[in-house]
Amino acid sequence: GGAAPEPGAPCADDGMTWWYRWLCRMAGVAGGLSCAFAGLWNCVTINPLNIAAGVWMMLNAFILFLCEAPFCCQFIEFANAVSARADKLRPWQKAAFYCGMAVFPVMLSLTLTTLFGNAIAFATGVLYGLSALGKKGDAISYARIHQQQKQMDEEKLTGALEGQGL
Repeated sequence: GGAAPEPGAPCADDGMTWWYRWLCRMAGVAGGLSCAFAGLWNCVTINPLNIAAGVWMMLNAFILFLCEAPFCCQFIEFANAVSARADKLRPWQKAAFYCGMAVFPVMLSLTLTTLFGNAIAFATGVLYGLSALGKKGDAISYARIHQQQKQMDEEKLTGALEGQGL
């Protein structure tokens, strides 16, 4: 009964719309699937770096499912607790975590499998990153503020020069 109001709290806090939140979740699930399949495929080799990258990718898939789709992990006792904690993270924190998670296997073994396998997981991080940037303000309002600031600075400067009697 006490857990019902909790999921609503991050919604009001991070400023993401419901459809964007679902887009991020779907991207997370798709990223998890691509990481899992590409990671498994990567392990079918004798190259130890490819195997390490493949294992890391499968771990990425597990973490993505745990954070974005805990209903896929009902057989794991702590799945809902991890998901609730992940929901409390700010979008930029999720973005940094998911992007970092996706870049590591590519650095271990740069192959098409690791590149394409981690692309959707990385894109999930980018989506969260864009949501963190999006609510800060758009370029037009920033330019307007910048223009007003510049105008005020010019007025101060001309006021100071006139005060000197030039």
